[in-house]
Amino acid sequence: MRGEDKLQADMFSYLSPESRVRKDHPLRAIRAMADQALDQMSPLFDALYATTGRPSIPPEKLLRAQLIQMLYSVRSERLLMEEIDYSVLFRWFVGMNMDDEVWDVTVFTKNRDRLLDGDVAREFLLQVVSQARAQGLTSDEHFTVDGTLVEAWAGLKSFQPKDQDKQAPPPDDLGNPTVNFHGQKRCNDTHQSTTDPDARLARKGSGKEAKLSYNSNLLVENRNGIIVDTETFEANGTAERDAALVMLERVEGTERVTLGGDKGYDTADFVAECRNMNVTPHVAQNDKRPGGSAIDGRTTRHAGYAISQRKRKRIEECFGWLKTIALMRKVRHRGLFKVGWVFTFAAAAYNLVRMRKLSASSVGAA
Repeated sequence: MRGEDKLQADMFSYLSPESRVRKDHPLRAIRAMADQALDQMSPLFDALYATTGRPSIPPEKLLRAQLIQMLYSVRSERLLMEEIDYSVLFRWFVGMNMDDEVWDVTVFTKNRDRLLDGDVAREFLLQVVSQARAQGLTSDEHFTVDGTLVEAWAGLKSFQPKDQDKQAPPPDDLGNPTVNFHGQKRCNDTHQSTTDPDARLARKGSGKEAKLSYNSNLLVENRNGIIVDTETFEANGTAERDAALVMLERVEGTERVTLGGDKGYDTADFVAECRNMNVTPHVAQNDKRPGGSAIDGRTTRHAGYAISQRKRKRIEECFGWLKTIALMRKVRHRGLFKVGWVFTFAAAAYNLVRMRKLSASSVGAA
């Protein structure tokens, strides 16, 4: 019998978001791990908020919403609020009931910015890595490092001379002025972005176009490709090697570890500093460098060197996910600190996805 097309909605509903999300949904495992990490961060949240006054949006819900934005490639906070409003799945993940009113986008952004003032993203990453370590998913001995350029939220027209005359005539169009760069030599020493002063003009290689960018770096363990640390620097000629040394200093323990990397890390200073830190540099040899490679047969003759060179390619999977899914190809924040914050939080989101897949595969194998 044909069903009746009722256009009148029911007045009451007794279904909760929890009952509408299937038991084997991938987000269930991710939320369980995220909730465990957020629960450990409760003392940090207490320190960020006042003990009196009107209650604000719970930081746990703010960070879960941020995770949804990265996991589902939601391009803006305004669109994120809209999708949380009508998506039962998103409401459940954030922790909202069906009749809860979704926040205004300005309120969400203002409350989220409070978390940017604290080292919340790095602590969240550390808690997620701690869970991976407890499950035996990480290696404490073998790591890989690499960096990438992340395009800044600033246009080339904003890259103006630092000593520009402030009494210059106004542009012909305030929104999109006409700018002629022909015959001008522009570099980071003489020019600076008026939109994002921390961004630097950089390019990935010879023949590539230069863009206002940041240099974001990852330290990944070699067993399962879990991101254990991140660092974001201004894009300059030594940012990748400097960031690698900073992240190596934060590696726990005193035992010797190995570090894989590409040819960009094959410099005498970097290799010497690694060895001083009890780190064996398994970086690719760059024989075309003046003076030859800093890596000799003492390192390359071991089987572990070849293994590190194979494993180091796994870090490209991390960068691919961060740029394609988590929208890190071009960040929507300005300033070195904020860009580093959102990149670190995106790395934690990647770990949650990776850990869920590893856990699912181990259960299937059992």
